[in-house]
Amino acid sequence: MTDPLDMIARQQPLDSEFGYRSTAAEVIAGIDLSGRTAIVSGGYSGLGLETVRALSDAGVHVIVPARRPDAARQALDGVGGTEVRAADLGDLDSVAAFTESVRRDGRPIDLVLDVAGIMATPFEHTAQGFESQFGTNHLGHFALVGGVADLLTDGARVISYSSGGHYRSPVRFDDLDFETTPYDPWVAYGQSKSANALFAVGLARRGAGRGILAFSVHPGGIMTELQRHVPREELLSRGWIDADGTPNPRFKTPAQGASTGLWAATATELVSRSGAYCEDCAIKGIVPADHTDMTTGGVKEWAIDTDAAERLWALSVAATGIDAFA
Repeated sequence: MTDPLDMIARQQPLDSEFGYRSTAAEVIAGIDLSGRTAIVSGGYSGLGLETVRALSDAGVHVIVPARRPDAARQALDGVGGTEVRAADLGDLDSVAAFTESVRRDGRPIDLVLDVAGIMATPFEHTAQGFESQFGTNHLGHFALVGGVADLLTDGARVISYSSGGHYRSPVRFDDLDFETTPYDPWVAYGQSKSANALFAVGLARRGAGRGILAFSVHPGGIMTELQRHVPREELLSRGWIDADGTPNPRFKTPAQGASTGLWAATATELVSRSGAYCEDCAIKGIVPADHTDMTTGGVKEWAIDTDAAERLWALSVAATGIDAFA
């Protein structure tokens, strides 16, 4: 593939009228998305639920793939224009059944927000035998987007939820599944979040000819079900909660955490920045490889590297059997 993206240029800092404490409702206020259709994974809890609520208020019909459909329907009760369909991102066969049902409907898709994820889990494997965090957070979403690719409209946007946790590790191409090195749940999480960012880079390159834009986002620190595998002692030692269980005041609310994904999904100033990594409703530039302070913002170059994105894309095609943008 010729003419690689200039991700260094696309990742140059860019501010917006919104910021760290902006909410989903504030970002999407006044934007009429009536008649649009979105898929939002993880759309029935935490910031995913806030994302669905905001899109619903803007007139979007939202399809929510859910590992627990009954719980999803209960959480979305009263949220207009939503539907729930079964899908387990940790099982590629389940994802395939979901995307087949969406294709069968033939409804054009304008937005895909890959919000769902798992973090710092015990060492486990997906149904197809991949390390669970990489397999669920990246491969599951790769298969989901690829499975509905033919339905994506001209101007569609795909938002891949990464994290400042990508600082912890690039994609470990030589040992993705921790077969030769000891398993570290945080390194595994970091690898999966780097993969989420690289997926946006690869998709931006392939979707350009069809007018499809892709972005990765760091929603910020938020106390949600995502932390369910982190022991209380570790939450305390990291300063994420105090002795009473109260979250660190620096953390965002779910409504604030949902803002950057919705900004990336709607901001006109991002049209020329497809592939970029966004946070706090902005682009904050690139940080050195040895930079460790996640609170400063910014992305590691390994998470927007076009060569790494191409290598990951080829690996993901081989793993899922899907190459919708070939």
